[in-house]
Amino acid sequence: MAEHRQLQRAALLDAARVLLTEGGKEALTFPALAARTGLARSSVYEYFRSRAAVVEALCEVDFPLWAAEIEAGMASRDTAAERIEAYVRGQLALAADPRHRAVVAISALELDEAARERIRAAHGRLAGLVVQALEDLGHEQPRLAAVLLQGVVEAAVRRAEQAASGGRAGRAGCLSENPEEVADAAVAFALHGLSRA
Repeated sequence: MAEHRQLQRAALLDAARVLLTEGGKEALTFPALAARTGLARSSVYEYFRSRAAVVEALCEVDFPLWAAEIEAGMASRDTAAERIEAYVRGQLALAADPRHRAVVAISALELDEAARERIRAAHGRLAGLVVQALEDLGHEQPRLAAVLLQGVVEAAVRRAEQAASGGRAGRAGCLSENPEEVADAAVAFALHGLSRA
C-alpha cells in the first residue's frame, strides 16, 4: 500500500512537471493532474492539499537533485578556477532546462516563506563550495565574491533567455549572441573581471 502511494505521488509530480513545462503555471491544476494520471480529482487531494503543496513537493524533490548535478560537476574538476567555471556553466545549463524554469517560476509565487527558507538552505551547500573555491584562488573576500558571482550568473541567465527568445536588450540593441557565448562571457567575467582573459 505504501509503495503504491509513493508511485502515485511520483506520477502526480511527473504530471506536474509536464504541465508546468508545456503550459506554464496556469496549467498546473488539480483537474489537469487528475486527467494526466488517470486519478479522480478527489484522489489528487489525498496526496496534496493544495497547488502550493504540489509545488513544494516538486522543489523538495528536484532542487536537491539539481544542486547535486552542479556539485558533481564541480567535484570532477581539478583546480579552483575549473570548479568555479563548472558552477557557472552548471547553473546556466540548468536554467536553460524548461522543467527547471517552470518550477522556479511557480515556486516564487506559490511557496510560503518557510518553504523558501528550506530551498535557500539546500542552496547553502553549493554556496559553500563556491566560497571554498574562491578561498583556494586566494580571494580576500570569498563570501562577498560568491554573492557577486551569483549576481553574474543570474544576469547571464536573463541574457541567455532574452537571446534565446529573440528579445531585445534595450539600449544594448538587438541580442546577437547565443547561450553558449553568454556562458563563455559569464565564465570569463567570473574568473577575470573586466580585464582581458
